[in-house]
Amino acid sequence: MEPRAHCPRCRRPRRVCWCDALVPVPSRTRVVFLQHPREYRVGVSTCRMAHLSLPGSQLHVTHDPDRQLALAELLAAPDTHLLFPSPGATDVDALSRAPHTLVVVDGTWANARKLVGRSALLRALPRLFFRPEFTSNYRIRSEPEGHCLSTIEATAHVLERLERAPGRYTPMLSAFEHMVDTQLKYIASGAGADRHIRHKPPRTPKPPIDHRAPLRAAMDRLVLLHVEPNAWPYGTPDAPPVEALELRALRVATGEHFTTLLAPRQRLSPRAALNLDLPEADIHAGASLGRTQAAWHEFLGPDAVLGIWGYHALSLLRIEAGWTLAPVLDLRALWQQAIGPAEKLPDGQGRATRRFAAIEQSLHALLSGS
Repeated sequence: MEPRAHCPRCRRPRRVCWCDALVPVPSRTRVVFLQHPREYRVGVSTCRMAHLSLPGSQLHVTHDPDRQLALAELLAAPDTHLLFPSPGATDVDALSRAPHTLVVVDGTWANARKLVGRSALLRALPRLFFRPEFTSNYRIRSEPEGHCLSTIEATAHVLERLERAPGRYTPMLSAFEHMVDTQLKYIASGAGADRHIRHKPPRTPKPPIDHRAPLRAAMDRLVLLHVEPNAWPYGTPDAPPVEALELRALRVATGEHFTTLLAPRQRLSPRAALNLDLPEADIHAGASLGRTQAAWHEFLGPDAVLGIWGYHALSLLRIEAGWTLAPVLDLRALWQQAIGPAEKLPDGQGRATRRFAAIEQSLHALLSGS
């Protein structure tokens, strides 16, 4: 049998190459990936994809980083942190600023623990963890727990939290979503099946998963939420921090709406008025942060479940203290699991109104099963 042609960059068969979908996103934080050699042989691993998406990052495939001089110097450098959940680890949201270097270990939990355990340099690093606010889209590979993410998803999410930059690293997930969709189509077509089926016994089919069950269970408590940011274009010199500018919410069971415009606490982005379709004077006349947070707390109530599209809405609220939050149901992840690739929310003039309407429409589509 003729060997399949492979792409030298992503090392995938050319029929499922994802290089054209790569969107490089420069990071202020230097990222060093340590990949366990067993994970290196996994075709759908996302560590290399994350490395190629982050210019300036490094990828080392190793059993023992302490024995590699250049890598050991990196790990021993000041202000280096390890992304590795464990007792004593610090929540990324608790850091006042991003570290200079972030070390990300790629491998199964068992292999990752072994790699960290045998390295004195890694054991000495301060450890970070984060709480995912969305469900993984890694539909071609099973995660050990429902809250686990692929390496590229975790890296993008953590960088946005560390750098207080919601949405900044989302473009690097384009290649990941392309790979997942392409691989599922390739599997469904039966192409290449004869390369493997002869050597493996047929699998017992698993019962279908009802991905919409969590949504139906939460309908009585569901509150849809969209947060519009005051965000300056990426690369703007001395850009102010991102902040929440408008909240739109809907209590689905009662039809009760919550809409509030906050007065900017930072300089107003040149696109804010366009996105809200409002005069700048009206935006500056918005409510104070404290009054808005009190009204939001009263509206949300004690047992709400927040229905969000992606995790950016909560990322915006986490930036400033005082916001009342609640358990989260990521409608975008449910859409991807139950229906297929999810379209991006609308952009351009008046996008805040159109985005919230799109979230409502997506909810109805999920409930109807279309």
